[in-house]
Amino acid sequence: MAIPHDSTETSYLLPPNNEDWEGQGIPDFVYGQKDLVVERIQWPRNVPGTLDAARWSRFDSALCTAWRQRAELGLFRYRLGELQTQTLPGTVGFVAQLNMERGVQRRRPQSIHSVKQAFDPEQFNFNKIRPGEVLFRLRREPDLPRPLQQEDILVVINVSPLEWGHVLLVPEPARGLPQRLLPGALQAGVEAVLLSFHPGFRVGFNSLGGLASVNHLHLHGYYLAHRLPVEGAPSEPLDPGGHLHLLQGLPAPGFLFYTQEPGPDLEALISRVCRATDYLTDHEIAHNLFVTRGAPPGKTAADSALTGVRVILWARKSSFGIKEGEAFNVALCELAGHLPVKTSQDFSSLTETAAVALIQDCLLPPAQAEEVQAALVVLMSQEEQ
Repeated sequence: MAIPHDSTETSYLLPPNNEDWEGQGIPDFVYGQKDLVVERIQWPRNVPGTLDAARWSRFDSALCTAWRQRAELGLFRYRLGELQTQTLPGTVGFVAQLNMERGVQRRRPQSIHSVKQAFDPEQFNFNKIRPGEVLFRLRREPDLPRPLQQEDILVVINVSPLEWGHVLLVPEPARGLPQRLLPGALQAGVEAVLLSFHPGFRVGFNSLGGLASVNHLHLHGYYLAHRLPVEGAPSEPLDPGGHLHLLQGLPAPGFLFYTQEPGPDLEALISRVCRATDYLTDHEIAHNLFVTRGAPPGKTAADSALTGVRVILWARKSSFGIKEGEAFNVALCELAGHLPVKTSQDFSSLTETAAVALIQDCLLPPAQAEEVQAALVVLMSQEEQ
């Protein structure tokens, strides 16, 4: 992926001497209403998968310049090269990538046994990372509406990256928050998508039991220069107010929330999504969430214009630990259609049919899925009263 090489944003870089890193402090990335862009961000028509670096936002430049420096300093577990990528033949449009290093070198998942598990300070958490792993702190200007719950969001490198620019959004790590989605954290994630001019910058969340490997509140953000099926998949409304929709035509039907603008509409969406995730957590139902620019609900198509932000929520079977011997593990990006594959053999032999089978094996039984859907419809309807 092309990145700017002449960025003037140098305040997010580490000093040359690593002995000075700890005393440097964490720089702020301050943004306001004018930085949140919904319209005019589209995939290029002439060269799919690439973007003109001159069109990057201030956020893209800050993140990618700092991320690249950390890579050059060797702060990652492996050097992320150009990943082999293919779109699997078929009707879904899966984007498969070979990432052998992540499959071998990523940190082993923590011992998790409950979606509601409490934070354990003795296990690995983001208070234990090296100072150089923090890129900056996200700070909102006063011109933005006050978030539903104020959070100080650190943007931290993922030392075992899925793709270029893979970061973690970590709200106030010193508070020791468990991996349960909070409104302020989700709002920061959606706003990060709106801060990027790259249509392939996405944000996601894995619950405990949904393959979150660290029980310390965090979201993922990363760049993928390819369209994904969830951007334009059609949907049908589930509630009278039109706030909750069900994605169709995908291996994993997800609950779709959509907004076209920041402000009160976005805050209402955040509140709805977190009421849904609270319900799932309270009922010990694992879940994954994905935030992407996308088309409005309804009868859309794969190449529909990106007119707003889609937040997709999947309820799924709990899975504690990494399953060995499978081509990929099913979490937020796989449900969205991005398949990081662990071995070259699996990458060369993977078919759409096999990928669909792996994903559908993680879904709730039909009776439980219908129960969850009915409960979420009731939750959305209560808001209208």
